[in-house]
Amino acid sequence: MRSGKSKGYGLLALFLITGAVIGGILGEFVAGSAALTGMAPYLVKNYQIIDVPPVAINLYVVKFIAGFSLQPNIMSIIGVIAAIFLFQRI
Repeated sequence: MRSGKSKGYGLLALFLITGAVIGGILGEFVAGSAALTGMAPYLVKNYQIIDVPPVAINLYVVKFIAGFSLQPNIMSIIGVIAAIFLFQRI
């Protein structure tokens, strides 16, 4: 049985995914900002880490297509770091 102060892995995953998404969105705003034109290309450049090409499974009634690609940018990594910090604070 869990104690009241225990934080689960599901909540951590939720924080990490939310931090990455919010960081990516902020990165897109930075790319369009005129104030940070010198730093914007470095903050929003995507770095490909994982690329699994799409695989199609045809069952003649249903066709499944699945693939996965992980391409974070610096702003999304900053968002993940901020999410870890916030997770430790709660």
